[in-house]
Amino acid sequence: MARPITLFTGQWADLPFEEVCRLASSWGYDGLEIACWGDHFDVRRAVGDDGYVRAKLDTLAEHGLKVWAISNHLTGQAVCDDPIDHRHRDMLPAHIWGDGDPEGVRGRAAEEMKLTARAAARLGVSTVVGFTGSAVWKYVAMFPPVSEAVIEAGYTDFADRWNPILDVFDEVGVRFAHEVHPSEIAYDYWSTVHALEAVGHREAFGLNWDPSHMVWQDVDPAGFLFDFRDRIYHVDCKDTRRRTGNGRNGRLGSHLPWGDPRRGWDFVSTGHGDVPWEDCFRTLNRIGYEGPISVEWEDAGMDRLVGAAEAVQFVRAHAFDPPETSFDSAFGSE
Repeated sequence: MARPITLFTGQWADLPFEEVCRLASSWGYDGLEIACWGDHFDVRRAVGDDGYVRAKLDTLAEHGLKVWAISNHLTGQAVCDDPIDHRHRDMLPAHIWGDGDPEGVRGRAAEEMKLTARAAARLGVSTVVGFTGSAVWKYVAMFPPVSEAVIEAGYTDFADRWNPILDVFDEVGVRFAHEVHPSEIAYDYWSTVHALEAVGHREAFGLNWDPSHMVWQDVDPAGFLFDFRDRIYHVDCKDTRRRTGNGRNGRLGSHLPWGDPRRGWDFVSTGHGDVPWEDCFRTLNRIGYEGPISVEWEDAGMDRLVGAAEAVQFVRAHAFDPPETSFDSAFGSE
């Protein structure tokens, strides 16, 4: 059976939820990965109001769409981040930002992530995608030098803050899919190993695989899929184009905005970048991933009303299903 192709609504949260449903349906998506901001999904209302959840499901159904995952990246980011500053104020809802006291923000964000697990269960989905934040990302350059003890303390901080959240995920039968991403506790291969070890490899904590953040770091996205195959809880499709090699553009981006051609890399529409999509989909088949393929449409150089339709067409053409009969069973193996 073909895996469903969904649209992540995070980049569309400026539009009303019903309008995003209409657009996604017209482009041929099977469903949505619903962001918990804008008017798309309010976890507090979902937990306290049966009618709110029913209305969301009815709107999806009216447009022939389903939902397999919700995402709460913005709130999750504040759980572990240090420092908490104007960046968080600008993206968090007022009830989480409060008076801006950093520890208060972290605590309120943690409680909201617990509510997110409960809201997901009420919506009938088993996966929440998101970020964790990190107390040690600020040390990523490792200069001035940072001791191993400081880094270990950051992973302990992550475990101490997220284990109580994950207890609620376990309680309601929902899993958290952490998006491996710069600025997070797990941002590349070895930091992912470290994060999983920090929470004791508990099953409530898995990964959202987004190859765009791996390619520009020279992490093999297909190899990552295979090595962490028991933890791939969700898949986002987003492409990256590297613009290095001219002696000027570096991988760190020089604080330049998305889409600036002087950056060393950028997000581009699916299929026009450097992600080895065929290898990745072959690996998804090999590891037996059967969940949704979610298009995270993000391209500063293309009108999104064009690019999002193009993206679903590309994914539908390339996200081929595994063969019903394996090579070995068909031809025998020695």
